[in-house]
Amino acid sequence: MTAPDQTRPPSTRPRIGVTDTFMGMPSFPEAARDALGQTTQRRNLAHATKTIREKRAAVVAELDDWEDLRRAAEAIKKRALIDLDVLLEQFERTATAAGATVHWARDAEEANRIVVDLVRATGSSEVVKVKSMATQEIELNEALEAAGIDAWETDLAELIVQLGDDLPSHILVPAIHRNRSEVRDIFAARMGDVGRPAPDDLTDDPRRLAEAARLHLREKFLRAKVGISGANFAVADTGSLVVVESEGNGRMCLTLPETLISVVGIEKILPTFADLEVFLQVLPRSSTGERENPYTSIWTGVTPGDGPQDVHIVLLDNHRTDVLADDVGRDALRCIRCSACLNVCPVYERTGGHAYGSVYPGPIGAILTPQLRGTSSAVDKSLPFASSLCGACFDVCPVRIDIPSILVHLRTRVVDEKRGPVPTPEALGMRTAAWMFADHRRLERAQRLAARVGRLFRRKGHIGALPGPLSPWSGARDTPAPPAESFRDWWDREHGDNR
Repeated sequence: MTAPDQTRPPSTRPRIGVTDTFMGMPSFPEAARDALGQTTQRRNLAHATKTIREKRAAVVAELDDWEDLRRAAEAIKKRALIDLDVLLEQFERTATAAGATVHWARDAEEANRIVVDLVRATGSSEVVKVKSMATQEIELNEALEAAGIDAWETDLAELIVQLGDDLPSHILVPAIHRNRSEVRDIFAARMGDVGRPAPDDLTDDPRRLAEAARLHLREKFLRAKVGISGANFAVADTGSLVVVESEGNGRMCLTLPETLISVVGIEKILPTFADLEVFLQVLPRSSTGERENPYTSIWTGVTPGDGPQDVHIVLLDNHRTDVLADDVGRDALRCIRCSACLNVCPVYERTGGHAYGSVYPGPIGAILTPQLRGTSSAVDKSLPFASSLCGACFDVCPVRIDIPSILVHLRTRVVDEKRGPVPTPEALGMRTAAWMFADHRRLERAQRLAARVGRLFRRKGHIGALPGPLSPWSGARDTPAPPAESFRDWWDREHGDNR
């Protein structure tokens, strides 16, 4: 392994151990342009996000203390990040005392090696998986496949993505870009290749699709000796892990196998078990629009004779400590993966998740991915600009992450990183504007010049295509003609020197 180039800024160095599935993708504007042309996907997204938004709004409105809960969740996560080193060591002690084995992984490569070795030690050639963003982030499935181990996704949406050789496009609903007809075709074509086939008379009725998935997965649940999960929360004072879900597949993966391996980002730590009381209220309401999750699984180490008897926890850094070192950017680590910000984002609703080039799409992905992966690639350096800064994401965030402020912070970083001895046309334009606005006499002369230009286009009302670097801007919109008279001149004409 080659050491990173220490002469380059940390955010632009190649990230050792960071996954490369999305590397080489075009910048967000290019990918978004292609996504905008996919009318079926746009229709699916508009319908799904609208439904989830309405459900969330209804259950949040039931609570008079919703804003107090948000502030409590924010305070708990802030404290956890401040005391992260202490809490992680406490978690290791309590989890180990309860019978679990705790492993530490600096990056994706180390985490994958740990998990592959643990699975190989069991002699098993397959695993069943609970939906996990952390394992997607490190591309664990690909690492297991390279080692000759089959990894079966058991979450319905993840199953659809896996069978369709697709990529997830939403944090909560990875197959949100698919409709029922597409799911039916995927099940009919692919289920038989990897297990029990779909019924010959399968329709796109949701009940029939869910039944086909249950029958397909059941044999895998009953056969698998190893389960792999992530965790929504890790509790420091008890050594417990928590997974919340809606389908029950997670409960099957967490209880039936003999060995359970959980890959957990270090930011998932909560100080105390009592802290769960807040998060088990804000998370389901923000994510699925439910008052509580249908399945909340909490386990602590090993219970003799009940559930997995060989329990492993892999605590994953993978550049989270780099994010923690940024006084502004670290707030992204408060994220509890509810996806509320995706469901209200006007940009995400129209482009979908694939355009973000990451397993973390939407507003949270636009601030988290460039910090985890750096900004050396076209897609990563463009993500902080994948927003209109409308602020809707902050309004719905259950832990009050100020995503717009972090986006602006990261935009500044991207601009600073590409500064060179020769200023860009944009930089020259800004310097010229700063010089002009610094003296009212210069501004007045510029306004009078603009007024003369405006008179030339008085009948047309707008200017056509602009030259040079301004052409992309004018190619998508009309450039309004400057007014024939500035406000300053109008005031002088009407009021004389009474300024």
